Order: sequence, then C-alpha cells, then structure tokens
Amino acid sequence: MRLNFIAAAIAFALGAGALAVSAEGFDNSREDTYRQLELFGDVLSRIESDYVTDVDDAALIEAAIEGMLESLDPHSSYLSPDSFQDMQVSTRGEYGGLGMEITVRDDRITIVSPYEDTPAGRAGLQPGDQIIAVDGDSIIGFSTDEAVDLMRGPVGAPVTITIAREDEENFDLNLVREIIPLRTVAWREEEGFGYLRIAGFNEHTTETLHEAIAEMREAFGGTIPGVIVDLRFNPGGLLDQAVGVTDTFLDGGEIVTTRYRNPGENQRFNARPGDMINGAPVVVLINEGSASASEIVAGALQDRERATLVGRTSFGKGSVQTLIPLRGGRDGGLRLTTSRYYTPSGRSIQATGIVPDWLVAFRPIEDSAEARYSESALDGALQNEDGTEREAENIAAIEQPPEDYEGNDFQLERALEILAGLAEREQAALQ
Repeated sequence: MRLNFIAAAIAFALGAGALAVSAEGFDNSREDTYRQLELFGDVLSRIESDYVTDVDDAALIEAAIEGMLESLDPHSSYLSPDSFQDMQVSTRGEYGGLGMEITVRDDRITIVSPYEDTPAGRAGLQPGDQIIAVDGDSIIGFSTDEAVDLMRGPVGAPVTITIAREDEENFDLNLVREIIPLRTVAWREEEGFGYLRIAGFNEHTTETLHEAIAEMREAFGGTIPGVIVDLRFNPGGLLDQAVGVTDTFLDGGEIVTTRYRNPGENQRFNARPGDMINGAPVVVLINEGSASASEIVAGALQDRERATLVGRTSFGKGSVQTLIPLRGGRDGGLRLTTSRYYTPSGRSIQATGIVPDWLVAFRPIEDSAEARYSESALDGALQNEDGTEREAENIAAIEQPPEDYEGNDFQLERALEILAGLAEREQAALQ
C-alpha cells in the first residue's frame, strides 16, 4: 500500500546514504531499521483501512514523531509549525505586537501593564482596561494565548481593539503593530545594593544586562557596592546568552564546556577580560526552578569563586538542546538534546543540580518538601555521566524564616545580609 511505499522509500534513502559513506554501511543495524520502517508502514496502513473512524494520516505521523522524540529524554520534542514559530519568538526576544502584559479576569482579557514606548503605551492604555474585541470580533471568554494570537502579527500591520474602561463608554483604538522586545532583565536598588532580576535568556539578555548595569553604575555614582543576581524560577534559554551573562562578572577564564557525541565538536567557552562591576561582591539567588542556562551562570560563578550562592538546590538540567528547522520551519522543527555541559571544575550537574553555599528557604518548609520537582524526577531523564544522584536535602540544614516572620522574601533578605557582610570584608581588606 501507499504507506508501505513511503516507509520503504525512507528506508532505501537511509540505506543509500550509508552505502555512500562506506561499502559496509548497509549492515545488520541498517537492515533492522528497514524492517522497523516496514512495520511502521504496515501499522499505518492497517489503521487507515480498518480503524473504526476515518483518520488523519498527517496527524498520526506527527504523533509517531512526537512519541519517538519523547522516548529519548524529557527535553527532546517535535514542534509543529506554530510551536516552532512560538519557540523562535521566545528565543529571538522580540515579536510583532502592541506591547502589553495581559491576564484573564472575570472571563475578560485585562491589561496588567502596558509597556513604555510601545503602541499600547503611547495609546494611553491603563492597567485594568479590558480588551473585549479585536478587529470587531468579541474575545470575551478567550484565554490569554488566544488573545495574544489575535493581537500579535506582522510588524506594520494594523489592528483594532475595543476597550472597556470603568466609568467610560467602550471605545475603539486603531493601532499598528511594532517590534516589541521580550524583557528578561530588570534592576532596582535594594538596601544600598544593586538587585538584578534575570527571568530568562533570549537573544537580547546580555545586551539588556549591560544596559541595566550602566544605569545602576550611574545611580550609584560610578561605583557599584555589590549586586544580587536573582535567577530563581529562571527556566533557561540560549547558551550563548548564559555565556554572555557570566562573562559580565568575570575577568577571563573558563565559563562552561559542552561535550557532544562526537568529541571533535566539543566546545569550551571563556570569559573576556573586563569585569563590568569591577570585582564588587556578588550573591546569586537560585531555587528548584533555576534550570539550564541559569545553572550555567550559577555553576560558573560558584566554581570560579566569583559569587556566593543562596537559596535551594537548582533543577538539575545539564543538557543542551539544538533547535533544528524542518524544511525551513514549514514542517515545524526538532528540539533535540545534542550535548551536555560542564562547569569550570569539570562537574556535570545533570540530574543533581547545584547546591548553594547558603541553604535558605523562601518560606517555612512543609513536611512534603523533600518530594521536590527536579530534573531527576522527570520520566526518561538522562542520568549523570558520573553516576552521581541528586542528594535529598537535609531539611534541618536549611535556614527557614522564624515563626513570627512577616516579610515577603526571606531568601532575598538573607542574601542582602550576606552581601553586606561580603562588602564590609572587602572594604576592610582595602584599608
């Protein structure tokens, strides 16, 4: 049948490719692959002819591809064309849109905050405004994702949104989509020190971090006394941006090494000369939600003794994924695990995580706290190459807020206290 022919054609192409490389390439393994592809075609043909209802061949094949990739590890996956485009948006760090943060409130899309210098900001939209229609079609009852899909689009394309504002009649706004950056870095002053929140790693993270540090330096009169880098619940992102962020605080030396199946592809990334905060003390906040690229930053700064880590043991994702477009993205893409990474000391944190120098809880720990979400708890997670397993946290060793604690962020408060101590010791050493 037709599907058998497709499977056979794929198998022939694989076999021909192997023969082109070596006269012995078409070995038993290749024959096994050929037989399995025939089996795949047989199963598809049987479903197509005998299943109780009509089936969509394309959907079945896509499901088979998804299952194949999911069997490898939790981070390898097939991306449909729409998902592939969304992934590119998140890594590129910008999109065509209006520039606002939205949420659902009482079944209505409600503006949380418009961004400055964007179509939404310049139009005078306000927190609490409700978007009830897009291009004349009601979006009441829509999810945020559905609303975002309608409002994002090509740069320069117009869109009309209908706004419901308290004590005013509903009105339309005709806006033109612009390039909107996805902001991953923010800073503020905290008790005389700089506080940097890094929420992810897209194409603009390092650049935005450097801009934030320049603003911070100006605010502190030229000399930054110390910095908190908050990587809590940072799921990661682009490897080169993790390298760039780490480089910001180092004056040369190794940052991370990636090791591939083919040793000839291994890479070592080093910092360039020049520490942007001139050696000022750094405290990094991490927790169980700090993963991947954020662990590269934390692990490098810890190994290089450039920062003190405070918080809880990180997620433990020590692998790197490559985004591979299929037919230029027209058929979606693959998110494929292609390498592992190692910190400057040569350790892999895969499935183990990074243990902070100071174990501090955000809130009082419940009895079930040891059953924490981590890489090692995921089905099919890669094992640590050294055979090392994630250690159960010793709850007694974790500093917890006192019973009468009324603050909002105990980890940050302790991090600031630790940073103040480091700054005092540094000043004493200079005298």
